[in-house]
Amino acid sequence: MSKCIFCNISKSKIPSYTLYNDEKTFAFLDVSPLSKGHTLVIPKKHKIKFEDLEEDDGVALFRTVYKVVKILNHVVKSQGSTIAINNGKASGQEVPHVHVHVIPRFLNDGGYPIHEIIKKKPHINENELNKITKLSQEYVQSSGI
Repeated sequence: MSKCIFCNISKSKIPSYTLYNDEKTFAFLDVSPLSKGHTLVIPKKHKIKFEDLEEDDGVALFRTVYKVVKILNHVVKSQGSTIAINNGKASGQEVPHVHVHVIPRFLNDGGYPIHEIIKKKPHINENELNKITKLSQEYVQSSGI
């Protein structure tokens, strides 16, 4: 058995509450949910960080996220959703396998918007914004992404 819990779940070696399953992806209910219907969507290929995925696997992952949002809107009657990836240890990723959280949201559920996850926000001036933009554009041109 693999050391990765998500790989074992996607291979049905560990039972799960499966919402969706196809050739490249697997979606199952989080057993420590933040809301009713909180679902994890994973690629079946073991990759730790999002940027480690092949492009077609990333596309398949988000195609499944799209389907799961529709499923949950219908089933749990959510009024919105938070879609999030903790990408790497620094972001709070606990299981070292790419996974997308689809968290159904409801009015007055006590949750916060995405802009509330970082408490110490940086002060970035226009020069720094321009520098990040320029370096990003140069990287796109030189890397071919």
